[in-house]
Amino acid sequence: MARPALRKRRLSLTSLIDVIFLLLLFFMLSSTFTRFGDLPFIAATGGATQAGTPPAFLRISADAITLNVAEVSLATLPDAIAALDGALVLVAPSEAVTAQRLVDVLVAAQTVPGIRLRLIGG
Repeated sequence: MARPALRKRRLSLTSLIDVIFLLLLFFMLSSTFTRFGDLPFIAATGGATQAGTPPAFLRISADAITLNVAEVSLATLPDAIAALDGALVLVAPSEAVTAQRLVDVLVAAQTVPGIRLRLIGG
């Protein structure tokens, strides 16, 4: 008597697991994935430089941002980069910089029209 009841219970659990997997598959396939945003920068490579204005150097540390030799804040960074008149900006994060801090600086820098960012080091 105990065996048929046990067998019936196993069949119902198996069916429940099948339904759960089917629902999971349905929701995974019917969901859409969005891209939150892209950061337009290119990793710098070795080679010849272009003639013209020299590149600016943006150094990012855990507690400071330095553009060429002047320390700037995150709020004043777009104005400081805009004063460079469309020059190439080499971005060099230190080892202590978190990914969030790097993204914050890159988002602030990309608001300047005509900016070209190249990531070096890090």
